[in-house]
Amino acid sequence: MTFETLAKQGKVSYHETAAALITQRISKLRNATMRSYFMSFEEEEHRLEYVATVRGVDFINDSKASNTNATWFTLERMTKSVIWIVGGQAAKSNFEILRPAVRSHVRAIICLGVDNHKIINTFKDIVPSIAETFSAKTAVETAYRIAESGEVVLFSPAAPSFDLFESYE
Repeated sequence: MTFETLAKQGKVSYHETAAALITQRISKLRNATMRSYFMSFEEEEHRLEYVATVRGVDFINDSKASNTNATWFTLERMTKSVIWIVGGQAAKSNFEILRPAVRSHVRAIICLGVDNHKIINTFKDIVPSIAETFSAKTAVETAYRIAESGEVVLFSPAAPSFDLFESYE
């Protein structure tokens, strides 16, 4: 089995695969054991969770990504243009670290929550389409309206969302 076959998609999967293969060598695990693991691996709920494809647009729930580091890994995995639903209690979040990933992968941003100014100010010069919404329903409806076939609507908040939800679920 080749390295490329093991890596599912995007840069992050290559990093994860490389780390797993290095661990295999150090631990002297059998190739068959690693092959079995990789072939049966599934993402956890609420982390890069595929929801549906509607009109050729993939909807992905990454609500567990409640910090910028987790969202960075998600954005780096994207192989299609992204309509990104982001937001929550953003005051303490460092969105600056997301700028390169956003520049490379995001076509539009849908802000969700009451504290959107930091998100807007961080990305307004690199993402021409930014909308503000105040409910998950409106955020998804807005993303659906502007998404085009072949794109991804990604809910990856990059900040705690306790102002909107009881938990990431």
